[in-house]
Amino acid sequence: MIHTGIILGSTRPGRNGEAVAKWVLDIAQQRNDSTFELVDVSDYNLPLLDEPIPPSMGQYSNEHTKAWAAKIASFDAFVFITPEYNHSTSGALKNAIDYVYAEWNNKSAGFVSYGSAGGARAVEHLRGIMAELQIADVRAQVMLSLFTDFENFSVFKPAENKAKAVGPMLDQVIAWGTALKTLRNK
Repeated sequence: MIHTGIILGSTRPGRNGEAVAKWVLDIAQQRNDSTFELVDVSDYNLPLLDEPIPPSMGQYSNEHTKAWAAKIASFDAFVFITPEYNHSTSGALKNAIDYVYAEWNNKSAGFVSYGSAGGARAVEHLRGIMAELQIADVRAQVMLSLFTDFENFSVFKPAENKAKAVGPMLDQVIAWGTALKTLRNK
């Protein structure tokens, strides 16, 4: 069985992502083909990338980086929960991603996004980042609209069909994560 991290990528006060991440975790925990863990980027207090050596070298000097690297290394797959800010992902998520390199390699990722256009543009940016990190991102994704899935743009009330979209995304993430685990174990 693989271990999947659900990465909450917003640190903004009053963020909508926390409710979304818990919703995804609740749905995911009904499965028996992976274990799931919610990882909140805000819990790691990562300043703007402050490592003197590029992450691809794997020589981390700061304790916050070492803790983040260990957490990311513990997973076989990821589900990124991302807002869309200014047609992209959050700066906090991008910064957290940039902190490490090898810990991401040869794993899978799926996306749950939210925003005025369902967070689609944030995910498009993340897909290019995933390729550089050697992460196999899956096609199925869950897009949540601030207009229809949030009451008053702040209380998460997803449409019924949104929960049905989580399963196919997880199916793909887990299938790819399982396959790529064999590659990492060689």
